[in-house]
Amino acid sequence: MEQFTMVEESDPSGGGMGYRVGKTTLIQKVTQALKSSGIPIDGFYTEEVREGGRRTGFDVVTLSGKRGPLSRVSSDSSTSRRECRVGQYVVDIVSFEQLVLPMLRNVNHGSDAEKKICVIDEIGKMELFSQAFIQAVRQTLTGSGTVVLGTIPIPKGKPLDLVEEIRSRKDVKVFNVSKENRNSILQDILAAVESCRK
Repeated sequence: MEQFTMVEESDPSGGGMGYRVGKTTLIQKVTQALKSSGIPIDGFYTEEVREGGRRTGFDVVTLSGKRGPLSRVSSDSSTSRRECRVGQYVVDIVSFEQLVLPMLRNVNHGSDAEKKICVIDEIGKMELFSQAFIQAVRQTLTGSGTVVLGTIPIPKGKPLDLVEEIRSRKDVKVFNVSKENRNSILQDILAAVESCRK
């Protein structure tokens, strides 16, 4: 029986972060549908930040309406050894942890009367710079009172340990999202989340 639903991006181009098929938009649609059904849901998603038509970074947005930077384009080419970078982006671990960790701890300590849904968009390279986040995700996945609706990147280059761990779990259902199926797959994901709650 599946306990968790993960959405991964189909990326035939191998283009990495530049190739966007609409994972986050799909997660937002699923979240709206679940909220309108009165299902208890919390979590976060990542959103592009654009200035003058150019992507300058990503923000973390919690479902309770808080927002903060996840990463920004680095203004200079020199890198300090402590800086966490993914390509041209510098990851703001402090901001990310301040927004996400209290929410994940709260989800983990809820009552088991009704299964809550926790949205984690995304479990990717930037987020995995945080050891505390890795721990919190593992705790959420081992707790029985929470259904996780998350997004993971497709394997590219060096595997990400936590992503591979999640993908290989027997209680995880993975949906592969592409530009072709992103509109038709919504109902399948909603059905999978509903069956996880039973």
